[in-house]
Amino acid sequence: MAAANVKEFSDEAFDTDVINSDSVVLVDFWAEWCGPCRAIAPVIDQLASEYEGRAVIGKLNVDHNPGVPGNYGIRGIPTLLVFKGGEVVGQLVGAQSKAKIAEQLDKALES
Repeated sequence: MAAANVKEFSDEAFDTDVINSDSVVLVDFWAEWCGPCRAIAPVIDQLASEYEGRAVIGKLNVDHNPGVPGNYGIRGIPTLLVFKGGEVVGQLVGAQSKAKIAEQLDKALES
């Protein structure tokens, strides 16, 4: 289960929580049956703690919320999208290192 500071995103609230957010937002597209998704879950939890107050980090279960992944052409999971000002400014596909994910977040925060 996700840490307390990892937000749960949904199709219904995606525009409010992500697109209209004033913060940089990292969305982890995942599913319970996905091994690589489970492998990076602790990294997502750590980053949520480390970036608390600077960025919003959360997960969107693709099995329970098929609309948003379809809108963004998500074909493989885990896929991580970084949003800023409602636009995708970074994308990582597959299990990634904490350093690579942090690099995408830092780049979005600095721009």
